[in-house]
Amino acid sequence: MTMTPTTHPSQGSFAVGTEFRATPRCMTRDRMRWYVDTQATVAADDGRHHRGGPTIHDDDAYAAKQGLKGIIADGMVSTNWLLDLLLKNFGEGILARGALSTKYIAPVYEDQVLISCARVQTAEREADGQTCYGLEVWCEDDTGLKVTVGKATVRA
Repeated sequence: MTMTPTTHPSQGSFAVGTEFRATPRCMTRDRMRWYVDTQATVAADDGRHHRGGPTIHDDDAYAAKQGLKGIIADGMVSTNWLLDLLLKNFGEGILARGALSTKYIAPVYEDQVLISCARVQTAEREADGQTCYGLEVWCEDDTGLKVTVGKATVRA
């Protein structure tokens, strides 16, 4: 069973094998830059914009010198898109009662289209009546190539 993202179920449950797929999103340069530009500012904690040296996330020439065909997205973009998929299907409770772990296995380039996906692997009823779901999560491009993989645990 494949589902598109919906509001989380209030009293529903998901069977093992249920798959969720988000609407495809394009990795724009603006989305890529947002992460790069905010990281140094957050680290400095002084409210000003700070920029270190060139990275594979913000400098085409530097990325090319590292063997890439252009800048690549920070992996946290795809991780956040996976979290968004989980939020839409399980609700905000996952922030307090869930876990998400990801690994970046392929570069994501500008204008590459990504689809966030999750599949229920386990569903166990707990003593308090909640269900603990174990999920396989991944982002794939529009050719089906997985670029981010991981797992999630959600109590709903």
